[in-house]
Amino acid sequence: MSTLERISFGEYVRSLRGKANLPLRKVAAELNIDTSTLSKIEKNERNANEQIIDGISRMFKIDQSELKVRYISDKITNQLLNEEDGLEILKIVEKKIKYYRRKKT
Repeated sequence: MSTLERISFGEYVRSLRGKANLPLRKVAAELNIDTSTLSKIEKNERNANEQIIDGISRMFKIDQSELKVRYISDKITNQLLNEEDGLEILKIVEKKIKYYRRKKT
């Protein structure tokens, strides 16, 4: 797993902002959210939403699906981190997703 895959969604957003040399307040204003909200997202203390993910995607010219993958994988990781059978749960989830997708078509 690369370092880029290991960092959290919030850390990734912070790194994008840092590379662009943009202050927190400017990015928050562009996303139409409070500076404190963006700060909490960067610290993984608050969740983003579709609007924020879309705004970050546009602002930093990042594929929206890449951001969603990062965001949702963080949510799943946090939910399963302390589950004894977390990896087994993921295997079953993968099978279910494949099954339901085949069933839809």
